[in-house]
Amino acid sequence: MMKTRNWFALLPLLSLCACSTVQFYTQAVSGQSEIWRKSRPNAAALGDPSVAEKVKQRLRLIEELRAFAASDLHLPTKSFGKYCDLKRPYVVWVVYAAPEFSTESKKWWYPLVGSLKYRGFFNEKDATVEAARLKKKGFDVFIGGVEAYSTLGYLADPVLNTFLHRADPELAELIFHELTHAKVFIPGDTDFNEAFATANAQDGVRRWLRARGNLSVLSEYEAHLKKNRQVIQLMLDTREKLRGVYAGTHPSVETERLDKQRVFDGMLKQARVISPRAPTHIHHLPQSWNNARLNTVATYYTMVPGFERLLKEKGGDLEAFHHEVASMRKLTNEQRMKILGTPPNHD
Repeated sequence: MMKTRNWFALLPLLSLCACSTVQFYTQAVSGQSEIWRKSRPNAAALGDPSVAEKVKQRLRLIEELRAFAASDLHLPTKSFGKYCDLKRPYVVWVVYAAPEFSTESKKWWYPLVGSLKYRGFFNEKDATVEAARLKKKGFDVFIGGVEAYSTLGYLADPVLNTFLHRADPELAELIFHELTHAKVFIPGDTDFNEAFATANAQDGVRRWLRARGNLSVLSEYEAHLKKNRQVIQLMLDTREKLRGVYAGTHPSVETERLDKQRVFDGMLKQARVISPRAPTHIHHLPQSWNNARLNTVATYYTMVPGFERLLKEKGGDLEAFHHEVASMRKLTNEQRMKILGTPPNHD
């Protein structure tokens, strides 16, 4: 998910930045401060009679998940020991961008974490302003609300009201995903980090449900993942088709736009056959599908099969798996992709 660092440690760098960059880091500091200010220990929330029982039920489940993550998944659990109610549906709004006729993601550089394929804002209006600025420059743009994000273990991230609505397996996957970022994170390789967290979290959910004896829920979760991956593969295939369109010659910009739209229309038509209500919300706002939105899917899922294969090669030994993943820090992005059996990223 969305990553930040301890922004207070970055304040001396602000004097080196352009005005718009200073504004970005200022809102980041303000947003992180709000989270700290509104957070309190889970135990305090559980003992507060004014806190709704449904919230307390989710907090008790998260305490169970943290314990399982530590004992069975070998994940650090400094995060999610506190609760924060932000009184809004998302913690941040993330802007993604790509050229109109390219699947290459726009990247932003950040101190310490390197280049990332998104820009996050704690205020939706700020994200909208950034999106409008990029659209004026001719980029395809997509804004997505994010329910959770990680400071990669540098800070103790709290439980947020923004993700408590999720069903048990989806909540478990989110918790394990964010805790995985604190286990291994490689600066400047968004695809690697997100795919590792996704694969590791989904494996964690399977282990947790088996340990609980919730085999019927596990079966439903596997069915959900299978359907979801069918739609995801369709979107990844669509991305490849678009690369072919953009690499070709066109008599005019209008013709290329029409060819591009036909590819997206074909994707939506196939998605309706796979699932009338696709779990990735592919049918939501179909007119908003563009290069930028398609890249958000590629970031999280392109390398997942490679990580799953690596875990299987380690015989399901999580410690050996995590050690192997961490050992790839010194490799280049292309070398990591080769090891994981995925094609070099064109971005």
